[in-house]
Amino acid sequence: MTRRQSLRRMAALGVGQAFLPAAGAQLIPRSQHDRFPALAEMTDVFQFEPVFRAKVVQTAYDFCSLGVDAEFTLRRNPAAYDWVTLVPRAAPGVRSVDLTTEVLGQKLDFPILVAPTAGHQQFHPDGELETHRGATAGKAVMVVSSGSSFPLDKVAAAAEGPLWFQLYARETPEETRERVENAQAAGCRAICFTVDVQYHSHRERLLHDRHLYPPGRDPRAAARRPARGPQVQIPYGLRPQNPNLDWKFFAAVRAYTKAPILLKGILTVEDARLAVENGAAGIVVSNHGGRYLDYAPATIEVLPEIADAVGSRIPVLLDGGIRRGGDVLKALALGARAVLVGRPPLWGLGAYGAPGLRRVLEILQAELATAMNYTGCANIAAIDRTRVATDFP
Repeated sequence: MTRRQSLRRMAALGVGQAFLPAAGAQLIPRSQHDRFPALAEMTDVFQFEPVFRAKVVQTAYDFCSLGVDAEFTLRRNPAAYDWVTLVPRAAPGVRSVDLTTEVLGQKLDFPILVAPTAGHQQFHPDGELETHRGATAGKAVMVVSSGSSFPLDKVAAAAEGPLWFQLYARETPEETRERVENAQAAGCRAICFTVDVQYHSHRERLLHDRHLYPPGRDPRAAARRPARGPQVQIPYGLRPQNPNLDWKFFAAVRAYTKAPILLKGILTVEDARLAVENGAAGIVVSNHGGRYLDYAPATIEVLPEIADAVGSRIPVLLDGGIRRGGDVLKALALGARAVLVGRPPLWGLGAYGAPGLRRVLEILQAELATAMNYTGCANIAAIDRTRVATDFP
């Protein structure tokens, strides 16, 4: 053997030794690297997202995950909870906590609702039917979107849990009436009337995804509904959705609606006051998950001033960016009566079906109960602004 050959063998041996396990260590079987984690292994809602991403097609993942334009507001929603600090209490004497609450005269097991999101069949074959099963198992109210993959009566029949309905208006109050009456006939206990979708938004991820599939092969295409009525040319390439919404429109809808109506999409004190003046039963502080107007504020940032303006006249709910039970406590402390959570339940649905969605809700409940213990809150009514400190930029 030459000197060069000897050096090469020594070098190879050294490289091999660097990758050997330490004494007593056990190698993880390759099969465990290639498997999905079991549902029982999930300890926070973030763990569901990569499993969800692996199990759904790219266009479905992007539809769930995207924001508008540069996605600043999409990122700001969850980031803003970092600017709210929980205030711990020493020896609070809280032996147990009670998560039950009441919204619009309806008793809830905990102040977390499954937010309205469209097209659940992209994420699970049974779509909203499976979502309702998971929400019912988790003892949560499901808010069904106008963009549901299944008719509302079939969603209602899939499980026994309570439902609310999210309303997208049609061109006129008269055309909108059918949706409202269908929701009431299906037993929906409240209507969340979305008021922040005047025009379709510029969702760059979806624009890019159009090039991922040959014509006619996009798996989401079958779920798209054709446009109603004649197509009108709008300057600048804008695509109208509900540009004619105003307070007269809302008054006309309210006149024939028996269920309480919450206005979803309120971000300013002025609009919150107008909602009260025009007879809204409640409001949802929402920026539509960062999917319509980029550089809008995070919902948790504007919640305190809106809650102060509304006072106790109507309940204020909130959605946007909630990922932890501690986030729920922060929202309640700053004036929300309850919160709606959108993307994490979809992660659970797409990853594990109804049991996954239920597990997401259980994790959030447990985290909320833990945070309440450490901040000295034995029940939801005890949560107030003394439990948090804010440092919004």
